[in-house]
Amino acid sequence: MNPIPVSVAPMMDWTDRHCRYFHRLLSKGTLLYTEMVTSGAVLHGPRDRLLGFDAAEHPVALQLGGSDPAELAACARIAEEWGYGEVNLNVGCPSDRVQSGRFGACLMAEPELVARIVGAMRSAVSIPVTVKSRIAIDAMEEWPTLEGFVRTVAAAGCTHFIVHARKAWLQGLSPKENRDIPPLRYDLVYRLKQTYPHLTIAINGGVPSLDAAAEHLTRVDSVMIGRAAYENPYLLADVDRRFLGGTPGPGRHAVIEAMIPYVEERLSRGVSLAMITRHMLGLFQGLPGARAWRRHLSENAHRPGAGPEVLLKAASLVRRPEPVE
Repeated sequence: MNPIPVSVAPMMDWTDRHCRYFHRLLSKGTLLYTEMVTSGAVLHGPRDRLLGFDAAEHPVALQLGGSDPAELAACARIAEEWGYGEVNLNVGCPSDRVQSGRFGACLMAEPELVARIVGAMRSAVSIPVTVKSRIAIDAMEEWPTLEGFVRTVAAAGCTHFIVHARKAWLQGLSPKENRDIPPLRYDLVYRLKQTYPHLTIAINGGVPSLDAAAEHLTRVDSVMIGRAAYENPYLLADVDRRFLGGTPGPGRHAVIEAMIPYVEERLSRGVSLAMITRHMLGLFQGLPGARAWRRHLSENAHRPGAGPEVLLKAASLVRRPEPVE
């Protein structure tokens, strides 16, 4: 099976179910990921809140964080039962919280443990089990760390690796700084694909546009876009045409109109409008009226009783494009 060429990165506090529903309206074929959910939360927390998603979100993958093979195998089974099409193991998050729990990027130092985890997960499910990592951590030498990690984990049956092309510094840099300060080493991800041509290799980190994604796709199998897709979500509207043989996504105003039934359904369940519209602030990024759109949503969506009329009013502040003669 050919990998999906473009995906939106799992991003904590950003890629929740409301964000994913919105992104799916822009692109039918882009692969979407959940925020990272810890194994303990899946096993003991409120699953509907943590794992629930709309069927329209497919293709959608669940990202897990943890380090216990048996727990993660159980979580993978739950993911499959809930209908996710892929389960992804986070070996890249550098936050203090994940370090204290012995998961995330610190697992780059324990490839044998990651191999055991992947083996246990793969034995538990029939859906793909993938791994998202950094190229190395702290003072570890980059290429030997990355190559050794992938070689060890691939021996456990993992065939799909997503590599954020930066080292993670677990000491001295904050999670935010780790997204910007360590230099990007795309060359190492390209080298990984050359070294293991039979593996599916996806590249992540600092991809600003679909033009940049197209360039990466000449060297690797897939591209994961993070902040650019969140801050300027309408770039996703051209993914299907450019990479999947499909048609362009709907216009921005059509996307807003398509969101209204979802908004009404979620509001009926007690979700606030602001929890949904916060993901839509960048829809008109770079266009006249974008500031008025953002301001109206930011000032009104959080108010008690705010409903679809707030969204429609904000949209009315942005001029629709003239029809083509």
